[in-house]
Amino acid sequence: MVSKEEIIAKFDPNGPSVPGSLYGLPFGMEHSELIIIPAPWEVTVSYKAGTADAPKAILEASTQVDLFLRDIPDAWKMGMHLLPVAEGFEEENRKYRDLAMKYIQWLESNEEEWITDNLKIIPNAINEICEKVNIFIKSQATAYLNAGKMVALLGGDHSTPLGYINALTEKFGSFAVLQFDAHADLRASYEDFNYSHASIMYNVLKNPNITRLVQVGVRDLCEEEAAFINNSNGRVLTYYDEDIKRALFEGVAWHTICKEIINQLPELVYISFDIDGLDPKLCPNTGTPVPGGLEYNEVIHLIKEIVRSGRAIIGFDLNEVSPGEDEWDANVGARLLYQLGSLMGASMGRLHLID
Repeated sequence: MVSKEEIIAKFDPNGPSVPGSLYGLPFGMEHSELIIIPAPWEVTVSYKAGTADAPKAILEASTQVDLFLRDIPDAWKMGMHLLPVAEGFEEENRKYRDLAMKYIQWLESNEEEWITDNLKIIPNAINEICEKVNIFIKSQATAYLNAGKMVALLGGDHSTPLGYINALTEKFGSFAVLQFDAHADLRASYEDFNYSHASIMYNVLKNPNITRLVQVGVRDLCEEEAAFINNSNGRVLTYYDEDIKRALFEGVAWHTICKEIINQLPELVYISFDIDGLDPKLCPNTGTPVPGGLEYNEVIHLIKEIVRSGRAIIGFDLNEVSPGEDEWDANVGARLLYQLGSLMGASMGRLHLID
């Protein structure tokens, strides 16, 4: 069997990337330290669809990403491997997405005085299939975690990482979630779907091992979510985009804001990244874009400072990337994924981040 060292010696990281593997890397699953689970699932998307196309689009766009990072020069040697999509996963997504749309269209028609028997059963059917997806993803994540791999998840909509996060609590115990997002995602349910993308953090917080949720960039939420945050006794700490911008306008350095955010995090951190947390110019095709948001380099700086603080990033997800026709969103998503994976590796001692 060819060793990883032999593969590295034969690979030219400066050459043109060959399509077929993530970033054109020469490693399969065995020699990759980071395993990325694709979850092309968007059954409960409530506005614009397209996030189910993200894993494939990001895989294709990844060949345009140069492997050299100035402060993690050997990042590519760690190995990142995107698993193939499970058989039947995409077909089930299409089937249940069509079903959910029938119910959403009925809700939006404002004709709630009538409902057919076929419509009545849709929410339960969607909730049941989403629960099965959570169980499946949890089993996938558990298997690779038990094999000593680092694991990440690539959605899909933002409902997808629930099972994976629950798997991480069984591996690591308690930790905090750092959420980059335009939305709070704290609704008990949305459009009668318990596992909606708008409910992911509400569902995550059902797990008592999630000690704190720190949200960054939120700028669109409902009254119910604001009350949830205010009544959480500090378990949910939200850095609203409006407040961040005001501090910046008044002369507070972004680095200072980052230090304040990091001080709210324990030693173990999970990053949940909804790409709509970024300024919409970086993700114009995402399902629910909102004006405002973070710049790409602001995000990378914050995550690097987390690593430099000595905290461990034990996992992450990247969601809500909808490629669009020009694949700009996939380009940004591919670069963000590479940074997230490399910085996770550095925080876990698999790579070294240069100060």
